[in-house]
Amino acid sequence: MRLQDKIAIVTGAASGFGAGIARAFAREGAHVVLADLNEAGASEVARQCGGRSMAMHCDVTSRSDVDALIDRARERFRRIDVVVNNAGWTHRNQPLLDVDEATFDRVFAINVKSIFHMTHAVVPVMRSQGGGVILNVGSTAGIRPRPGLTWYNASKGAVNLLSKSMAVELGPDRIRVNAICPVIGETALLEAFMGVPDTPENRQRFIATIPLGRMSRPEDVANAAVFLASDDAAFITGVEFPVDGGRTV
Repeated sequence: MRLQDKIAIVTGAASGFGAGIARAFAREGAHVVLADLNEAGASEVARQCGGRSMAMHCDVTSRSDVDALIDRARERFRRIDVVVNNAGWTHRNQPLLDVDEATFDRVFAINVKSIFHMTHAVVPVMRSQGGGVILNVGSTAGIRPRPGLTWYNASKGAVNLLSKSMAVELGPDRIRVNAICPVIGETALLEAFMGVPDTPENRQRFIATIPLGRMSRPEDVANAAVFLASDDAAFITGVEFPVDGGRTV
């Protein structure tokens, strides 16, 4: 098992990519702390993970919630080996001038400021224990943006770049930081990303831009996360890791 007895925190873990990552980590031997606003959903995924996995309510835009998450994880497990900043949000696909300020602020708070909070909370812990792994779920939207998602694209561009900068700064502390960049995926946010009803015909318009001929799935992102969190990736840091079926080629 590639993550045997590692302690991992996954945000946005009640569904979608986060749930897939949590399940995959557990299969590889990790003890997972699943954080989500939807504590009931996270608890169900934690039950599926088995072992010593646990769920916690957490608003990743709140520093006090993130601090409480880290404190609880340390009380239970004594250390934190891996953090996956997966929680994310988008505005509906629409002209950039139609997105209001409150929506813009929410997108950046969930997608970007949450990583600021988590970094302040967990980096001192990882430094004290001699290292760790931080995985930020960015997006191909921050590499090759689609029209209609300008402000979301900008937030994920920030995630992708800050991951690289964190990697450079935290490398001497033996903290590896990488960004996982999925293409549009089969998750609850799909219709918002498309901006049109989720029909086979509308899906096909997006699939046509992906050389491997399908959207991303939670297991695709989870497999990438397992690799990047494991010792197999011990010399890999600061990468934008596309999980995109060739979309960004």
